[in-house]
Formats: sequence, C-alpha cells, structure tokens
Amino acid sequence: MAQQRQPQPPVAGQPGQPPSRPASQTVRQVPQATPSAPAIAPPPHNNAGNTMMTVAESSDGADTVEALVRLAHEKGASDIHIRVGEHTRFRIRGAMTTQEHLPIVTAEIFDQFLDDMFTEDQINRFRREQELDTAIFYPGFLRCRVNCFDSLMGGAIVLRLIPLDVPTVDGLGLPQVLKPLVAKPQGLILVTGPTGSGKSTSIAAMIRHLNETEHRHIVTIEDPIEYVHSSMNCLVSQREVGLHTQEFNHALRAVLREDPDVILIGEMRDRVTVETALKAAQTGHLVLGTLHTKSAIGTLNRLLNIYNPDEQASMRIQILESLISVISQQLLPTTDGQRTAVHEILINTPAMSDYLLKNEEGEAFQLMETDTSEGMQVMNQALCELVLLGRISPDDAVKASPDAGDLRRRVRNEGFDPGRASTRDSFDGANARDYHPV
Repeated sequence: MAQQRQPQPPVAGQPGQPPSRPASQTVRQVPQATPSAPAIAPPPHNNAGNTMMTVAESSDGADTVEALVRLAHEKGASDIHIRVGEHTRFRIRGAMTTQEHLPIVTAEIFDQFLDDMFTEDQINRFRREQELDTAIFYPGFLRCRVNCFDSLMGGAIVLRLIPLDVPTVDGLGLPQVLKPLVAKPQGLILVTGPTGSGKSTSIAAMIRHLNETEHRHIVTIEDPIEYVHSSMNCLVSQREVGLHTQEFNHALRAVLREDPDVILIGEMRDRVTVETALKAAQTGHLVLGTLHTKSAIGTLNRLLNIYNPDEQASMRIQILESLISVISQQLLPTTDGQRTAVHEILINTPAMSDYLLKNEEGEAFQLMETDTSEGMQVMNQALCELVLLGRISPDDAVKASPDAGDLRRRVRNEGFDPGRASTRDSFDGANARDYHPV
C-alpha cells in the first residue's frame, strides 16, 4: 500500500477527513499544492528515508500525479489511465478520452510517477511482482485507488478518483427501498454489476445511512479502502488487505471474533468468501457483498457455480435462507452531462424464495416485474422510466437493456414524447438522479 510520508493529521471530526492513522500504516497522505508552486525535479527526502510527494503543474498540462488528478477532477473524470508510449487518457462519463495536450508517457515519465507515489520498497515490489494495488490520499481533496501493472507496451497506472465525502442514498437518487433493506438485523445483501458501475459508491451510501440511523459495529474488509467512514452512531472499523491484514482469508476468519453487527466483505470472490458470508449471515450478522453479474437472478446461479453439481441443491437452500436482496446496477450517461445508476432489484420474499428454490426463473422474473409494492423491479422498468423522464437517451437505454425489443415496447406503450426531455432541467446536476423508480 502507498506509504504515508510526513502526513499532516486531519482534525478529528472534521467533515470529509478520515481519522488520523498511526505512523506504521501506509496510506499515502500528500500535501496540497499551492497554485504558485514551482516545478521541482527530484522529490525531497525526509530523515526517515520516505519521499515527500511534491506537486507542480506545468504549462503543457501536468507533470506530477497530483496535477494529473486535479486536472482529471476538473474535467469530471472518474479514472486516469497512464501507459508508456501513449497519451494519458481520462474516463469521462464512461468514455475514454485522450488528453492529446499532454505529452506521450515515456519510460522516464512513468518512473517519475512511480517515485511520486511510492516508496522504494513498493517500487521494488512492483518490479518484482509486476503489479501493485494501493491508495493515495490528498488531504482536503480526494483519495485515489491505484493499480500499477506491466503490459505488452510497457508499464501502466490506473487511478480511480474517490471523493472524501461519503455519498448519501438520497444524494445519489438511489431507490428508497435500500434504506429498509440495509436496516435488517441479519442476512445477505448483494450489489452486483460490471466493473465501474458504482457498486462501491452505492454500498458506501448504504453504510452511511446505517451510520446515521443505527447503533451497530460495522466492520469492512476492503482491497483497498475506498470511502473512509467516520464513526457516528455506529462504530466503523475499516480494514485494508495488505495494510491491516496480510491475507483476505485471514481477515475473513477473524471478523466473526470482532463482535460485528454489519460486515462488508467486498467481492464474493471464491468458495471461502461465500461460505464465510453465509456463516456470518446465519449467525445474526448483516453481510454486504458484491459480485460481477449482469442480472439479479443470474447472481444466484453465479454463487451456485462455485460449488460442485452434487453440492448445489443444499447450497441453494443455504443461500436462500440467508439472502435478503440482490441489487443489480449499471451506470449510464444522462442527458444533462452527468451519470446515473439504474437498478434491477430482487427481494427475497417468501414467494420469491419458493420460485428460486424450485429453480423457476421465469416465474421469479415475472414476480420481480409485478410485485412493485415490495420495491422490486426489472432493469427494463427502470430504463423505461428514465427514458420517459428524459433523463437518459433511448439509444443509451437500448444499449444497456437485457431485452431491447421489450424496452422499445414499454417506451412505446407509455407514449414516449421527445418533448418530455425538457423535464431534465428540473434535475439537480449535482446528484446522480432526482427520482426514485417504482
């Protein structure tokens, strides 16, 4: 993990600032740059041998990592892609945009970026293992999740920009049904979707809702930590793999002895993770996890496929005994230049559980479509409503739809009128969306 180098500890309780960390921890804190700071080629070193990252912004764009991060933030980018032999690219509203005004990244520039972010030990580990996951922190600005890797064309770095302020369910415009779901005393809630669909952001908003409304102990196991939660009504204990625990599986085994009420496991990556999550959910804990699946019903099959065929019948029963809900999510560009999350929601009601136990997926899908009083919905229902509100374009909706023909029929039957697109002016551009489907 990125080394902490001469950090300035934030004021306790200051909004948007994570709590101060012991010197032995390795989340990198980077001093804020002043606009008039001159470019400095070699970073200074402190007495402990750690590198203090300096920031400078050159006339042709950015020549340090923080200057790149600030430029990307100004342009509304979610990710920065740096690769030897290529122009730096930003992901803006889901699309990769080449920053041609910035110089092509050379091996020397790449090495300078590594020196900006990492200690000598971390750079050596990257050279040895050819990949590195970590995070860096800019006090008062934001955090970045960082992944470095080798590729055919040379070294590469990807930075994910993460705001310091933890979002809220209402601020993101997430479905209101998430609030009572996350308030359940025990069970398993899964948030699914492709990489970059905002799963971590949605879960962070759910944890913030718990933190503000309940009195529990929340333990998270993350790789790496993204949003930093300050304890409010809840006590929040965040653990990062490689920083606060050496192995993900070790942290999983230990978490049940840490007196948790709520456990965020992150990705349900293998059999050990799934079995630990189920054990925790069955012993009185609320467990939150993520999966890379495209649909809510398909998530159950994904979990079952981890097991041998002769084990799947018994595991189906165990999973459905613990399951509260599956929230499948996509992130789409909006007509006002923002992005919005679109959700398919399965709630494990007694009727739903009965269908899924019998492996009657068609009936389960119809129940999701019709039982809207419970807060369930299929993806095309959410897409159709966004199109009718003028929030997303029909073309983007069709691309995201699991059944484009069905979506077109829904929009046509609802009497889509392009003139309704003017209603987008009523949305607050600071929020992902300002309505709640179903």
